[in-house]
This record gives sequence, C-alpha cells and structure tokens, in this order.
Amino acid sequence: MKKLAILLLALFSLNVSSALAQTKPMELPLYEGNIPNAKPGPNEEKTEKDGILRISLVRNPTLTIYLPSKEKATGAAVVICPGGGYSILAAEHEGSDVARKLNEKGIAAFVVKYRLPSAKTSTNPEIAPLQDAQQAIRVVRKRATEWQVDPNRIGIMGFSAGGHLASTAGTHFQKAVIPNPDNVSVRPDFMILVYPVISSRPGVVHQGSFDNLIGKNASPEKLKEYSNEQQVTAQTPPTFLIHASDDKVVPPANSILFYQALQQLSIPAELHIYPKGGHGFGLKNPTTPDDWFERFYNWMIASNIIKNTTAVSK
Repeated sequence: MKKLAILLLALFSLNVSSALAQTKPMELPLYEGNIPNAKPGPNEEKTEKDGILRISLVRNPTLTIYLPSKEKATGAAVVICPGGGYSILAAEHEGSDVARKLNEKGIAAFVVKYRLPSAKTSTNPEIAPLQDAQQAIRVVRKRATEWQVDPNRIGIMGFSAGGHLASTAGTHFQKAVIPNPDNVSVRPDFMILVYPVISSRPGVVHQGSFDNLIGKNASPEKLKEYSNEQQVTAQTPPTFLIHASDDKVVPPANSILFYQALQQLSIPAELHIYPKGGHGFGLKNPTTPDDWFERFYNWMIASNIIKNTTAVSK
C-alpha cells in the first residue's frame, strides 16, 4: 500500500512538472540561418528597466513561445509585437505580460523581439521589422502541429508602433520580404491593434515612429506606402482595435481611419475608444473598470476564432 502511495505521488509530481513545462516560455532565434538584410557587427543590445522594461539595439531577433496548458488550449495563436516608437521595445507590459494573459484564455502566444530600423544593423532598415514579423508568422505556421496551433487561426497583435508593424503585416503580406522557399503564407488570420500608429496624415501621424522607420525626408510615395489605412484591401484580415480619446501621443484618429477603411470593404472589425486612458496603458486602462482584454476575448468568440466552452472561458 505504501509503495502504491509513493508511485501515485511520483506520477502526480510528474504530471504537475509536465503541466508547468508546457507553460514555461522558451526563447528561440527567429531565423535558423543567416538573418536577412543584416549587417555584420557587434551585439550591442541593451535591456533597461525603469518602471518599463525597454530593449534597444536589437541585432539578433528572437521568438519567445508561451504555450497554454493542454487542458485549456484552444488552437488559436497570437504573435505579439511590443511598441516603442521603432526605437525601443516595451517588452514586458506590451509583450510577456500580454502573452501570459493570452495563455490564461487558452491562446498560444509568441512574442517577437524584432529588429528596430537602424543602418548599423540592417542594409535596408525600413523592412527589418516587417521581415521579423513575417518570419514570426511563418515559423508559427510551419511549426503549428508541434505547438498544437491551428495554422488557420494565427493572428498578430501590436501596441503603438508595434501596432503599426502588426497592421503592416496585415496589409503588406502579398509580397514576402523574407526568404520563403516553401511559400508559407505570411498573412495573419486576424489582427488586434492597441493604440496603434497607422497613418502618416498631418495632425494624425506619430512623427517619431515614421521618422525612425523611413527617415525624416521620406517621399510622399513612401509615406503613403506605410500609411496603412491606405493599404487596406479586400484581403486584409478582420481586426479588433482599442484606443483612448485623450491619447496625446498617438491620436485616436489612427484607429478610426483604419476602422473606416475596413468598413468600406466590409471587412469585419470592432473598435473601442475609451474617453480616457492616454497612451501606453498595456493590458489595463487605469481610468475605467472595463477590461478591453475581455472585450477582445468576446470578439474572438463572436468571430468563431475560438469556441465558447466552459473549459476555455474560465
């Protein structure tokens, strides 16, 4: 009897360890071989924390994998692009914290530490972030079976300038800017854009993000190319948008213009604008008890991206 109890305890411990192993994040190099568009040079990446975790000078992009427990897994997945004006990555409150929250809902999450546009690290700086976003989608889709993900339910989420990157991935996927010999689709199946940078229009543009991405003297054609409300097509994925009316950094008109462009082509979209909240609030808008993440989760259910079952809604 004692031996049986010991055996059962050992099996229980093994199951607990297995469950913990499933939820432990794992960071992988984003590219198996050479990084496309990379310039050789020393790794000068910096990580700093002063209330906000900031990563800068990224030369070696990575993908950090957060998988939900098998009991909760819905098969849906989200690639996360932290914000930071294309100058830093707000890797915690717009990255890892969000990934863990997604896991609670049974959604696999993949945080991209993407390269920031810099002539020191890239031969063509403006496409480096998009290359990494496309590669992240490509990797998740290629390894979907291994990570128990449905390859047709892979979305992308971005905050602020990360929202610009996510919306670029959702409007510029027709042309892969990465080596893609097996022609894996780099189109996200849906998008979640949180106080996103979208437009280059005067009075709406977040100038710092556009200056960092394409330079201060960008041509009108280049500005239009990256003004993503002007790049929406009938193939642009369904989108969920969040913003605050009093956002003085990235005006809410960015989200409104993108929503209107989606509406004109009858692309399913949902837009929530809070009266207050400012910019950069991450998961929690401190000015309201309303939880935008729950609204997003309900949108996922209403859009049939995930099923509404008791097992996954807890």
